Amino acid sequence: MSVNRICVSKLNLFYKEFQALKQIDMDIGTNRVTALIGPSGCGKSTFLRTLNRMNDLIEGVRVEGNVLLDGKDIYQPDVDVVSLRKRVGMVFQRPNPFPMSVYDNVAYGPRIHGERSKRKLDQVVETSLRGAVLWEEVQGRLHKSALGLSGGQQQRVCIARLLAVEPEVLLMDEPTSALDPLATIKIEELINVLKKDYTIVVVTHNMQQAARVSDHTAFFLNGEMVECGETEAIFTKPVDQRTEDYITGRFG
Repeated sequence: MSVNRICVSKLNLFYKEFQALKQIDMDIGTNRVTALIGPSGCGKSTFLRTLNRMNDLIEGVRVEGNVLLDGKDIYQPDVDVVSLRKRVGMVFQRPNPFPMSVYDNVAYGPRIHGERSKRKLDQVVETSLRGAVLWEEVQGRLHKSALGLSGGQQQRVCIARLLAVEPEVLLMDEPTSALDPLATIKIEELINVLKKDYTIVVVTHNMQQAARVSDHTAFFLNGEMVECGETEAIFTKPVDQRTEDYITGRFG
């Protein structure tokens, strides 16, 4: 497997006449955590959604440039978007478990993809909940509503639901912004565990979080990627003055 799982080049994205992303070039390493930082409205989440074509769902969006996943451009007309989103899954800002049991939340994806064996589903549910470091907390209440769990547990159910369809890349759009500090720590610890098996891209407003969880950091501003590199270098020796100004709190 190549060092870079995703290679983005000359990426531009337009919402009708408005250009939201401008000439983005970026490589995303395999089994690494890449953090996207920058002020609100700078293009971080828009960029994240280009990686599994979630922006396709928005009317009037136009994308130019290339996004290669394992060497294949995901914007080619022959790409099956459903199978792409199975390979490149997404966790959203607010936990969004389905109004059903913990078990049925996690089994949902495999069932959609045709899995009917109860033995196999039991195995997938346990493995995925263990993968999300949640099994010990919920094994006694698998058949109760996921909505009865705490916010942090609900977010980990959403991560388990994602793991159940065996993705390769995990996209996380501010996965802890709606959580308390204790739940945030658990999700950060989980990200550290998951990167052994997955390539992870996380959008965060919290620069301390980016410094804690990521190997690479990219700084976005006004639709441009100003700077990208090893997280320690970005935070201690940024090349661009705008990066330094943002990191030291002069704006943002």
